Amino acid sequence: MMKVNKDAYHPELRKGHGPLLSINFLLSRSWGVKVFRFFDKLSKGQKLKGYHNETRYIPSQHGGPDIRVRIIKPHGITENLPIFCYLHGGGYIVGSPETSFFLLKRMMETRPCIIVAPDYRKAFDAPYPGGFDDCYDTLLWARDHAEEIQGRADAIMVGGHSAGGGMTAAVTLKARDTQDLKIAFQMPIYPMIDDSQSNPSAQNVGTPLWDAKTNAMGWGAYLKGLHEQGIEIPAYAAPIRNTDYRNFPPTLTFVGSMDPFRDETLAYVDALKKAQIPLAFELFEGGYHGFEVVKAKSSIGQAAWKFFLDNYARFYDAYCVGKVQPA
Repeated sequence: MMKVNKDAYHPELRKGHGPLLSINFLLSRSWGVKVFRFFDKLSKGQKLKGYHNETRYIPSQHGGPDIRVRIIKPHGITENLPIFCYLHGGGYIVGSPETSFFLLKRMMETRPCIIVAPDYRKAFDAPYPGGFDDCYDTLLWARDHAEEIQGRADAIMVGGHSAGGGMTAAVTLKARDTQDLKIAFQMPIYPMIDDSQSNPSAQNVGTPLWDAKTNAMGWGAYLKGLHEQGIEIPAYAAPIRNTDYRNFPPTLTFVGSMDPFRDETLAYVDALKKAQIPLAFELFEGGYHGFEVVKAKSSIGQAAWKFFLDNYARFYDAYCVGKVQPA
């Protein structure tokens, strides 16, 4: 492991990075994870102002408990809209759909859609495949109930950040393999996809919000059942293990150069390029994990938001509405 000096960060990200390390401290300890889970529970049921908010409990197709799903959509819909299945982040161990409402609001302001966001099971409650099954079941439910929620089954997007990006890559892979549905495009943003934690960026410690220590906690919990049974880790659990990227949907992603997921994101992007999958990707120099969230007003944060939202709009127009073809 290598300790990262703050001088490696983008100049606007250096100030105030110290307090963010407390998040790393908490998420690398089981009692700290419980603290985050407590606040996740408090967030449940919160509403996104200005939009129609709904909570559904949909049946698991894999013997699990019903899945709590948040459905958010604009008021006064006059025609069915594309569906965005959003899978929240949190290292597979924490998080809820409500913690990402600020992001979903900006996306719906950019292009209207029906948000379908599952509160999938976390690893300390149900290691893989619990959360993965919940996410895939939600994707299929959205396909089958599109008309009911004023959505379009022929225009389903899927995306998420961090562990949600890992879930995105995993359900996209399964959808490609099974042909259960055609995903319009995917957005696995700085995805958590490599359980080996062996590449150089994954060895960094002291990077705000997520580093090698928290990564070990997340993957250890998520893959615990497989490790205990001596089962080989499948690509649906750690998508970087996939070797065939043919027929993947168009993909939008970005990552910071100081993010522990930098190298696995670059490897994923390179594999998509080799398979000639339409792609929008940017590497933001000096950005640590989630920099555009905690430092949204910085120039690098604003650049990341612009890249993401501009390309979301471009892909939406090309692959959901069919207005234009992306360059």
